[in-house]
Amino acid sequence: MQSQFTIQNLKCGGCANTITKGVDSVEGVSNVHVDIENSVVSFDYENDENLQIIHDKLAHLGYPVENDENSLFQKAKSYASCMIGRVTME
Repeated sequence: MQSQFTIQNLKCGGCANTITKGVDSVEGVSNVHVDIENSVVSFDYENDENLQIIHDKLAHLGYPVENDENSLFQKAKSYASCMIGRVTME
């Protein structure tokens, strides 16, 4: 099955790299793609449990799903995730 989430705080390729690695690490999830311009993460998944896990993983990384709470803490986490993603690109 395929799905996508529109997320908050997505700024650049560093963010996309962190998101791709984080979502791709979820068992049963594949073909992760991050559309930076539209702030959309798309992916294939095996079961509905994967959707909640990905939703939670994105929030943990600092990229909450659209319409979810986006606190100052979430924004700060996204900057840290972005920097990690920039360092680990390649």
